[in-house]
Amino acid sequence: MLIRDYNGTGKWSASAIRERYAELSARLGVERPLDLAPAEVSRGDNRWIYPVMDKVIAGIALSDAACIALGVEFLEEDQKFPFGANLKRRTACALRRAQLPSSLAIRLKRRIVAMLAAGNVPREYREYARLLRRIGFDDWWQQIEQQVPRNNPYAMRYYRYFRNIHDRSPSVVPRKG
Repeated sequence: MLIRDYNGTGKWSASAIRERYAELSARLGVERPLDLAPAEVSRGDNRWIYPVMDKVIAGIALSDAACIALGVEFLEEDQKFPFGANLKRRTACALRRAQLPSSLAIRLKRRIVAMLAAGNVPREYREYARLLRRIGFDDWWQQIEQQVPRNNPYAMRYYRYFRNIHDRSPSVVPRKG
């Protein structure tokens, strides 16, 4: 039988994600923990095991605190995954709609700004930028302005996006003073 497991390895394997979810659920007091069993499809001698992150993304949409924490961890990860760009895009989109604790929002801001400063703006960065706009970046604007790689046209595209928000939308980016 040929098994194709589309989950990551190590700390992003299906079993490792389920273990971390159980720990986070207990620590954060999640009343109804989700079943994070991966979706599986079998046909003949082939079996496909799909990413558990699909269930985590659904949990984020349900405001599951443990799933939200796992989603933030996932966006902080540099490792490559099967369907990784799609999963990260959907995770950022779900997090944008979630109520984020300030500690997780700070972690996301740090990650998204660091990616921009490094010129690391993959396709899914569009959703990261929208997420950063949603959680606000007033306290990170100076770092964005100073560290953006001005010779990288892709990074400059997002810099201009953030600059326009910063200049025109005080309701999105609260001003001090």
